[in-house]
Amino acid sequence: MICYYLLRFYLWKYYSNLKTEDKLIVDVSERKNLKRPWKDKFHCAFKGMKLGMRGHSSFFVHFFFASMVVAFAVVLRCDLVEWVLLVGCIGFVLVVELLNSSIEMLFAILPENIRENHFEVLDIAAGAVLLASVFSSVVGCLVFIPKIIVMIGL
Repeated sequence: MICYYLLRFYLWKYYSNLKTEDKLIVDVSERKNLKRPWKDKFHCAFKGMKLGMRGHSSFFVHFFFASMVVAFAVVLRCDLVEWVLLVGCIGFVLVVELLNSSIEMLFAILPENIRENHFEVLDIAAGAVLLASVFSSVVGCLVFIPKIIVMIGL
């Protein structure tokens, strides 16, 4: 949350000094009047997901572990509640990773003099991904370990 307000403040400060024709971001008052059909909104959302996932090696790592979790869940015959927990954790980690990617992209367009003093923003975003991954791993262990123990017969 702090990252969001910090980036919003610096973007506002930076873009408020530009002339109107140089601004890259549409004013909020102008944006409220823009009406887009649902089809366009979904197109933009899928484009954003594609941009966030492409070129980030951490997404491939998350997808690899997500496919491992799904394979374990199928082999160990998880019930509905366990599937909900596992899929929810997978989705949570991927959403946090997308937010981290968007913060990195926003940070990259900031002027160098602002960027050099605020690298903590990137550290906090990366910490959020790590925390989501750790808690999701704990949930995975709580779901899988009892099933593995029963399967082995201990």
